[in-house]
Amino acid sequence: MRLLSAVAVGLLLLAGHGNAQPRLTKADGDRFQTKLTRIVATGNMPAGRARAAQSTQITDAELNSYLRFHAQDQIPVGVMEPALNAHGDGIVSGRAVVDLDAVRKQKQRGWLDPMGYLTGRLPLTARGRLTTKDGIGRFELETAELSGVTVPKAVLQELLSFYSKSAEDPDGINMDDPFQLPSQIREIKVAVGTATIVQ
Repeated sequence: MRLLSAVAVGLLLLAGHGNAQPRLTKADGDRFQTKLTRIVATGNMPAGRARAAQSTQITDAELNSYLRFHAQDQIPVGVMEPALNAHGDGIVSGRAVVDLDAVRKQKQRGWLDPMGYLTGRLPLTARGRLTTKDGIGRFELETAELSGVTVPKAVLQELLSFYSKSAEDPDGINMDDPFQLPSQIREIKVAVGTATIVQ
């Protein structure tokens, strides 16, 4: 489950708002938790065992309710109020408030480095296209903004690297790298307000 949550957080940091956020409820979060448990259980089945493809549809409301009510311990410190939206045709977007001070202070900054001037907690939004096939996902960034101001891809990449690094991956996620989908997920079909997980 942590691996699936890591993918969600990575997409969140990669992926603008645009859709009005539906009301988040614990019941929707519980529904996502149940679906996530089923996805992980299916992914844990032996790979060689023949089985019919299984599809699980999740909604923006379920995913965002899960992030609000169940996933707080899986979201990196410094990332607040995360939300993801599916816009259809593979387009996904995300929003979060991020602590820029932690990122800015991680290294010495030159006067030409835009990260040297970003301070405090600001809303980050991003939008792009998610493509998945045969268990591999790719994300192509279309736009990213901090507090409504467009920022270059390098700024978003630095934020993503900082907030996704771990003991196993000290450099964090590189948004240009293809990534293995967890739990034997073969494909994610993005429609308006929903995503279908195919295993």
